Amino acid sequence: MTSPVETTWLSVPDLVDVLGLGVSKIRRLIEDRSLLAARVDGVLKVPAAFIRDGEPLHELKGTLVVLADNGFSDEEAMRWLLDTDDMLGTAPIEALRAGRKAEVRRVAQALAF
Repeated sequence: MTSPVETTWLSVPDLVDVLGLGVSKIRRLIEDRSLLAARVDGVLKVPAAFIRDGEPLHELKGTLVVLADNGFSDEEAMRWLLDTDDMLGTAPIEALRAGRKAEVRRVAQALAF
């Protein structure tokens, strides 16, 4: 893996605006692994790339399950999704956004700890 791609982060209040949902529903999306969040400067945030058309990226949830099932912590999953992966030739989140879900999940399984 090489250095992470530039990431725009959305706070929970930002997500309320973008997704049109209440704070409790945003937190539930994170708990249910429909979204993955990280603390950035002490504030819980989600990469903007995890959102498309005002909704969590549908391909993300299953990918997060595959990563968790293969031993990735949330921090490791976040890093992997945002860093350029040599096997994919891009960041996995960008490959997911480009419709390469099966390939991303295959690579994630190959990296199991």
